[in-house]
Amino acid sequence: MVHADRESSPATVSRRTLVAVLGAAVASGALIGTQRASAAPSTRAARAAGAGLDDPAKKEIAMELVSSAENSSLDWKAQYKYIEDIGDGRGYTAGIIGFCSGTGDMLDLVQLYADRKSGNVLAKYLPALRKVNGSDSHAGLDPDYPDDWRRAAKDTVFQQCQNDERDRVYFNPAVAQGKTDGLRALGQFCYYDAIVMHGDGGDPTSFSNIRKRALRSAEPPAQGGDETTYLNAFLDARVWAMKQEEAHSDTSRVDTEQRVFLRKGNLDLNTPLDWKTYGDSYHIG
Repeated sequence: MVHADRESSPATVSRRTLVAVLGAAVASGALIGTQRASAAPSTRAARAAGAGLDDPAKKEIAMELVSSAENSSLDWKAQYKYIEDIGDGRGYTAGIIGFCSGTGDMLDLVQLYADRKSGNVLAKYLPALRKVNGSDSHAGLDPDYPDDWRRAAKDTVFQQCQNDERDRVYFNPAVAQGKTDGLRALGQFCYYDAIVMHGDGGDPTSFSNIRKRALRSAEPPAQGGDETTYLNAFLDARVWAMKQEEAHSDTSRVDTEQRVFLRKGNLDLNTPLDWKTYGDSYHIG
């Protein structure tokens, strides 16, 4: 999504391929272990241990955790109106998950909004969004697009579009893969946060390749491995990926957030939660 903090400005990579790659895998059952997930004792045990990340209360926690890193705030709903060019080569970044004009997910979002509410304030920018996709260009967007985005963000229809695209492209695939791997809420969140930042394209730092890197050194519970050992391997792979790009090189959202929960054995992501991202302290009671 957006970006660890607004100064260091981490952002998504290759998001436009997420639906085609991971979404298709979910639909086809091609995710590793999907065919046997329902029968795996370790998976059943993980599900019985506590609510998954798609439980409404856990999902709210996930949104607040991501927002602490992306927006330096737990108030993720205040980010519907957020928009700026953070200088990462991906054009405008906006909304609750950092939809980018240069990576395709903003185009998909604005198209969905137009489908649900024709003649809305952003619909006129669809031709320009198609042209700038894949670049950092603002051609056809400036000077009014940011103001119009903020106007649209007051519309509950557009807010719901943001929620639905976040879930379709990022949250649901992450949770599905986490459950397939036999991971509880914390592990599912680790997957979600990785997809938010890295997307899931074919590049070495995409979510799927981070996961493959982890699998070279540890097995997830669904394959008979220890959950904590596997999550440490996944977070090691995640840190490696973050350090490949300067914008992501501050790894505190892993080091002082996710690893804190893991060291405490909080695999179900139960409250209270205390952590830091980019030097700022946060608490969920």
